[in-house]
Amino acid sequence: MMSPFSFLAVLLLGLGFRIHGADALSGYQINCGAGAERVFANVTWVPDAPFIATGNATDIPSPMATPALSSLRYFPDASPARKHCYVVPAAKSAKYLVRTTYYYGGFDGGAAPPVFDQIIDGTRWSQVDTARDYARGRATYFEAVVVAAGKAVSVCLARNAATAAGSSPFISALEVVPLDDSVYNSTDFASYALSTIARHSFGHNDGSVVVSGDSGDEFSRYWEPYSDGTSPVVESQGSVAPGAFWNRPPQDVFRRGVTASRGDVLELQWPPAPLPSATYYLALYFQDNRTPSPLSWRVFDVAVNGEAFFAGINVSTAGSMVYGAQWPLSGQTKITLTPAPGSPVGPVINAAELMMIVPLGGRTHPRDVIGMEALARGFVNPPSDWSGDPCLPVGNSWTGVSCTQEPLARVTAINLTNFNVGGSISDHIANLTAISSIWLLGNNLTGPIPDTSPLHHLADLHLENNQLTGPMPPLLGDLPKLQQLFVQSNNLQGPIPDNLKNKPGLTFQYTPGNNLS
Repeated sequence: MMSPFSFLAVLLLGLGFRIHGADALSGYQINCGAGAERVFANVTWVPDAPFIATGNATDIPSPMATPALSSLRYFPDASPARKHCYVVPAAKSAKYLVRTTYYYGGFDGGAAPPVFDQIIDGTRWSQVDTARDYARGRATYFEAVVVAAGKAVSVCLARNAATAAGSSPFISALEVVPLDDSVYNSTDFASYALSTIARHSFGHNDGSVVVSGDSGDEFSRYWEPYSDGTSPVVESQGSVAPGAFWNRPPQDVFRRGVTASRGDVLELQWPPAPLPSATYYLALYFQDNRTPSPLSWRVFDVAVNGEAFFAGINVSTAGSMVYGAQWPLSGQTKITLTPAPGSPVGPVINAAELMMIVPLGGRTHPRDVIGMEALARGFVNPPSDWSGDPCLPVGNSWTGVSCTQEPLARVTAINLTNFNVGGSISDHIANLTAISSIWLLGNNLTGPIPDTSPLHHLADLHLENNQLTGPMPPLLGDLPKLQQLFVQSNNLQGPIPDNLKNKPGLTFQYTPGNNLS
């Protein structure tokens, strides 16, 4: 699958933010690496400890205007983990904007920031390379829009082939903001995510970002300034109701626009950077800037790279939006607005959004997720990457976990031999109905052997050299494919069920160390 591309937009250090609370319904602003809650520009930034159990926190020595960029969490090169995941509570089937922010700050004494992958749930989202922005004294952010498949959204960092030896993936801030159902609702979020490439408010060239204030974006989206330097800029005389638009753009993005003289064509090369060949969601926003009246309208055609996008749009002071749900683009993109014959004024455009349509990489079967998460909760000292999606993306499954390679992956094997894992084995291991091999030998597990009778594919069960207690489950002998059962060097007691003693083809080792008869 093509690696998703995300536009590396720059984040000014003095940026203001909209406020959101800290729960699954109102969202989270997480200050990675921070030790305490901080309020800045009416936003409460919470520490990241409740959302992740791995990594090291550090402060950035250089002074920062934004508290969210004054600390970070990094994941040392020595860690064997396949990924490092933040798990953020969410409402199942709800839509969220996920934003990650990175400011290197030279925290590890290196000459340049490390390169690594970021992952949302089971999908490899994009590669993080912040060197260019960091050299200009700026942070880098990425945005995606996803629907929560369960009761949490996981955002993970992982080393890749471009990650230099000795360097450590890091993150400065993570935001998970709920969106209304109407926002970007032409996308099938059961199969796709949206990755933000560009979002601009036209007619601005002062470096400000339209986001804060009473008329700012209610979902904390960033609308960066854009001006081609040649087109006339107009100021709006009327207000726009964001609720009249599916995507709920803030009033501020309609305050200004770029236009052309009466009868002239308006052409913009937007977004500024060339695009990789892919399918995109494109939304364009317009408003007649004149004083509302019966004559306050503009009519023009919209074309993208010479292809008709919308014909005869009639723009009033109330504003208009046109969009393409699946628009193929590649290379440099040109937006052309052609006035209708006799139109009293030239065309105008106020804002635009461009988002890549990213196929989801799949996910682990929900019953397996329940089983694996229960195992992780029951274990003491499980591998550090036992969070997020257990199987996906391919190459970033949990340590010791093997899975089928399909969109709805199943767990087929667990091998934590000599991992120094304590705690107990959850009864929910019975959820793993596709598993064929369980190797948990050489650990510090206590408690009974759980019921595994639903595991009809289980062939190998190795639990030796632990501290398990209780009887041998009588239904183990009914597993049709069981070939190896090793439980020696535990503290098991009671009789050995007849169906185990007499099971054909079973290699059964239970001595020494038990009191089985």
